[in-house]
Amino acid sequence: MTDKSATNLEQTNHIERTLRPILEMETAEQTIFPQTTQVQRKKEAHGGVCPICGAAVDEGADYCESCHNYINPDVCSFCGARVDAESAYCSECGSPKAGIECPVCKTMNHFAFCKQCGTPLTHEAMAMARKYRQGPLYDEIVDNARELARLERVLPYTSSQDMEDDNATERLRQRVLELLARDRGVEPAVVPEQKSGRMTAEEHEKRKAEIMDKLSGLLSQIDVEPDVSPVKARNYVMACRPAGLRVAWLCNYKHAMHSSPCGCAKPQMGGKWIVLGKNSMEQIKDDK
Repeated sequence: MTDKSATNLEQTNHIERTLRPILEMETAEQTIFPQTTQVQRKKEAHGGVCPICGAAVDEGADYCESCHNYINPDVCSFCGARVDAESAYCSECGSPKAGIECPVCKTMNHFAFCKQCGTPLTHEAMAMARKYRQGPLYDEIVDNARELARLERVLPYTSSQDMEDDNATERLRQRVLELLARDRGVEPAVVPEQKSGRMTAEEHEKRKAEIMDKLSGLLSQIDVEPDVSPVKARNYVMACRPAGLRVAWLCNYKHAMHSSPCGCAKPQMGGKWIVLGKNSMEQIKDDK
C-alpha cells in the first residue's frame, strides 16, 4: 500500500469514527421519540411561526389569528387547489392571491365569501350558496330568523296604561273606517280587527328566547365533514351562513367567537353558528 492510499484510508476511518456517535444518536432519537420527531419535522416544514408577523402558529393552521393573514402560499385560499407559491393567480379557479373586493360592502377578502357580509365572491362560492341555501332546513332557519327580526321591532307593553292606550287607538281606527265606509254607501260597514302584535315585556322576552333556542338547534345541524381541508370547511360553513341573522361563529379550535370562520385558523375542526340578540354584548374575536 502506498503512502497516499494509507493516508486516504486513515482519513476515511477518522471521518467514520467522528460521525458514528452522531448517527447512532439520531437513530436512537427516532426509535425512542418517533412521534415527537415526526411532529417536529412537520412544524419545521410549516415553520411553526407566522411568516408575516412571527407569531406562533399551530400545525395544520392556514391562517394567523394574530395578524389576520392567510399563510399557506401553496394552497389557494379561495378553492383549496394546489398552486405555485410564486404565481399571482390560482390556475384552478383564477382567483388573485392579492384578494377580491366585495362588491356589496367593499371589504377586501382572501377567501371565497366576504368575511364581513357573507357575499359569495367566486363562481364556485356562488354555486355552493345556491346549493346549501335551499331545502327545508335552510327555509326553516330563514322563517325563524324573520320571526325573530319581527319580534325585535315590537315595542312591548311596559304598563297597563300602554295596553289601554293601544286598545283605545284600535277602537278609534275601527270607528273612523266605519264612518268612511258608510259615506261611500257601504252597508254594513265591516272593519276587520287589526292586532298590533304588542305584548307584555315578559311575554316578549319569552317568545324571543323560544325562537333563539329553536334557531340554535337548527344551526347545530350545520356540521363540517371530517377530514375536510381548511379552505373547503371555511367555504361550506360560509355557504350555509343564514341570511337575515346577526350571528357569530363559535369554533371548536379555541372555542373563540368569530364574526365568521374566515377569522379561524382551523375551521376544519368545526364549530357552530351562534345567534346574537339585538343588544348582545358577546365578545367576538374578530378578524380585521
